[in-house]
Amino acid sequence: MTSAHWLFGDQLGPAFLAGDGDGPARSAPVVMIESRAVFRRRRFHRAKAHLVLSAMRHRAAELGDRVTYVRAETYRDGLRQAVGGEPVTVCHPTSRAALGLVRSLDNVTVLPPRGFLVGHEDFAAWARGHRGDTLRLESFYRRVRRDHDLLMDGGEPAGGRWNLDHDNREPPPKGARTLGAPSPYRPREDDIDAEVRHDLDRWEREGDVSFVGRDGPRMFPADRREALAALRRFLAHRLAGFGAHEDAVLADDDTMSHSLLSSSLNLGLLDPAECVERAEAAWRAGDAPLNSVEGFVRQIAGWREYVWQLYWYFGEDYRASNALRHTAPLPDWWNDLDADAVTARCLATVLRQVRDTGWTHHIPRLMVLGSHALQRGWDPAAVTDWFHRCFVDGYDWVMLPNVVGMSQYADGGRMTSKPYTSGGAYIDRMSDLCGPCRYRPDRRVGADACPFTAGYWNFLDRHRDTLAHNPRVSRVLGGLDRLKDLPELLEQERDRGDGPP
Repeated sequence: MTSAHWLFGDQLGPAFLAGDGDGPARSAPVVMIESRAVFRRRRFHRAKAHLVLSAMRHRAAELGDRVTYVRAETYRDGLRQAVGGEPVTVCHPTSRAALGLVRSLDNVTVLPPRGFLVGHEDFAAWARGHRGDTLRLESFYRRVRRDHDLLMDGGEPAGGRWNLDHDNREPPPKGARTLGAPSPYRPREDDIDAEVRHDLDRWEREGDVSFVGRDGPRMFPADRREALAALRRFLAHRLAGFGAHEDAVLADDDTMSHSLLSSSLNLGLLDPAECVERAEAAWRAGDAPLNSVEGFVRQIAGWREYVWQLYWYFGEDYRASNALRHTAPLPDWWNDLDADAVTARCLATVLRQVRDTGWTHHIPRLMVLGSHALQRGWDPAAVTDWFHRCFVDGYDWVMLPNVVGMSQYADGGRMTSKPYTSGGAYIDRMSDLCGPCRYRPDRRVGADACPFTAGYWNFLDRHRDTLAHNPRVSRVLGGLDRLKDLPELLEQERDRGDGPP
């Protein structure tokens, strides 16, 4: 008898039932489990809960009689209801908690991971060759490009350069309120979406589940057909304009030319190989410039793969990293996504985007949300959990390296070479957020002092001993003692506390 195959809610694409090589049997019956306990344990964004459940139920509808779909309190309960003690296979889950669960069950066989380009063994072999060095993205990215023949001309990178970041850091066009890109793909809700929304409303009325944020019409794909439509629209209409302004921010243009494919990739609806290969084909056909395509390929074949691998390679202890000894709790206004309580226009704008959609692109995440949390000294574990819960594309493997390593520098530089934080000048240069703001990006002290500018210098003063030997920060640290208003600035920041800026 063929073993049933268990699909987690982020394993929803055809690759997870392909029936090839080390995957499940092609005709295997399928088990899917909704665990209500998952939503009790954390206060997820309502739009995220809606998307995940809608995607699971859409996949179950596609599979029809092949699937046993169970709604249970826990995964253990659901699996017992579905198969009793009969054998089950499952593709390697994406979180340590889920992997620990399936390995603890005697009747479950764990198959290799799917949905990524690089195997754990290949990454470990690459990492062993860098023992005397830090495991930086650039070296890994080049390895992936070579191994998968992505944007290569023979043994050389297409265009002669591996990294086109220099071409992809343009500020927004002066005076423009939007980038002018064609709109992204938006799905249409159906009866399954209505059923999910009804169930979430009921759970909240019953009082044992609480959400944060708003659940408007679903913005992101919930099945394979929608995900492919989103990919096609991006490649045909938005990829060409993506590169130059990928780090820019406009208050009235949340999506710019970004792909909005991260949630589809992380649900398993899209495979990374098909995304990057189709993007390369667009460049070779002359439909998109190399800098845009390289930037997109770097995000998926570089950064996404790198984060996935570091999550497993660094081990469970990485979660407790706190090199800067930040322990302050997250304030209520932040946890509640209370954008209306915030005066600083950059932070209010980005919090509002998260509140209303569960998404914002990588620069607001890193240089507004993450930078503020870092400057205020908030507990990196709590910040990681917040990003996990509040973003539609947030999963443990995604957010742990991104927040602990990249955003909060809590690992002391194992992943990045410096803390990613800045004063208001960077935000002013790369966005249109500062002009109408009551705070001025060039002011450190006073009623109109930018909270990011003051927070930046306060952060550097607080950690000057820790960062003194960092070559990328030491020169800036040398300027601290030349600030005549530093004592006033430090007192101002002590008085500010953790109220909304």
